[in-house]
Amino acid sequence: MPSLDYEPISYGELSEEKRPTLRQAFVPLLGVVAFLSVGSGYLKLAPHGPLLWSIALAGIVGKYWIGLSWEDLYDGMADSLMMGLQAILILFVIYALISTWISAGTIPGLMYYGLSVLTPSVFLPATALLAAAVAFSIGSSWTTAGTLGVAFIGIGSGLGIPEPMTAGAILTGAYAGDKQSPLSDTTNLAAAVTNTDLYDHIRAMRNGTVLALGLSVVLYGYLGLRVAGGAPTGRVAEIQSALAGTYNLSLLVFLPLVVTFGLALYGYPALPTLVAGVFAGTFTTTLVQGKSFTAAWEIFLNGTAPETGTQMVTDLLASGGLSGSAWTISVVVAALALGGLLEGMGILAVLSHSLAKSIRSKSSLVVSTGASAFLVNLFSAQQYMSIVVPGMSLRSLYDDYDLDSSNLSRAVEAAGTPTGALIPWHAGAVYMSGVFGVATLEYAPYYFFAFLSPAILFVMGLTGRGITAKDAAGGEMANATVGDD
Repeated sequence: MPSLDYEPISYGELSEEKRPTLRQAFVPLLGVVAFLSVGSGYLKLAPHGPLLWSIALAGIVGKYWIGLSWEDLYDGMADSLMMGLQAILILFVIYALISTWISAGTIPGLMYYGLSVLTPSVFLPATALLAAAVAFSIGSSWTTAGTLGVAFIGIGSGLGIPEPMTAGAILTGAYAGDKQSPLSDTTNLAAAVTNTDLYDHIRAMRNGTVLALGLSVVLYGYLGLRVAGGAPTGRVAEIQSALAGTYNLSLLVFLPLVVTFGLALYGYPALPTLVAGVFAGTFTTTLVQGKSFTAAWEIFLNGTAPETGTQMVTDLLASGGLSGSAWTISVVVAALALGGLLEGMGILAVLSHSLAKSIRSKSSLVVSTGASAFLVNLFSAQQYMSIVVPGMSLRSLYDDYDLDSSNLSRAVEAAGTPTGALIPWHAGAVYMSGVFGVATLEYAPYYFFAFLSPAILFVMGLTGRGITAKDAAGGEMANATVGDD
């Protein structure tokens, strides 16, 4: 988790001569939208180029229009990269972990046995619920998606479920469980930056999260009924035969799963837990699958290319290993640098200040907080910043309106944490797209939780449902619904 010592630049900290005007702030933001829309959307370029164009435009505006030094610009990018360093390291490790778990037979084993017990009609809702349970237990949506999620993609393909639907169900469950877990880094971060008790924060999110997940499961049930029967006759048997013919699928293949989730449940942080999963994967590759020690670590670096005799299975189990993470990580680094540049220039502070001046009621405060969390996600490309910037910038307004801080913590997480995976250049979306092998804009229509979570927040904010006031005796939440003053 990023250091809680980090504080975003506030409007008041910006010197008048180097404080961007609102017009100056909008120029690089509009440039980001235009470059990414035209470059990635129309020209079909990879996001690397459009992100570099955006960085160059922001740097020119900061240096020659606002009057910042090159050192100021570099410092902004460096701060953002430090905040995102854990995400970068997890990306390195997860790509290696996927390859070692494939070579160990862990992911093939999950696919083999999953195809035996799941049916097309129940697969999507079951996937969402299982992912939610795992993410709640271990406190990590990324770990859930990068381990069990990869296996679910294979199981769904075998059952005739389109991969974008499966990816959406995995993400819905993973982020819903993550938001309710006291072990989650974003859940702890949202509570910390808003000065909210952790369990008050979790309770404040509970109704909205459960409702969004429940509605999503109903929608997945409907989709499951529509696609049931889509798998050609004999496909499941063919896939299972290919898996069993390529891997030893004894119960020992699940050792990496036990090690990884056991450490996560015990409370170890995500990064060392995933590293332990890599070691367990290479050990199982040698012990169970009969690969040499050297071959197991070559797979760790260069990935897998199994010959299963069935093209679909071969494609599903091909992976790039540690070296295959370069494309993804380079996008994340560029996106984080851009976000840090906008933060360091004071762009985000100016926008937060303008937003705060426009707020006239308690309802508009909650809705605006959620909207700002999404916008910071959009431009900073990392979910940590989407929690920290509005969480710290707007918390005094919640005091002014006599609202409990859990209203703020709920708003930044309900609209910030799950929506990052919808933004193609966001660190979360790049990661999820990479591990699933499904483009962000393909799975986005089926990632229901990302739309329902902020939508329910906005409805609750506009109606006053769930907005809680500070108790006059000193800070505990009052349970009554609060109306606008």
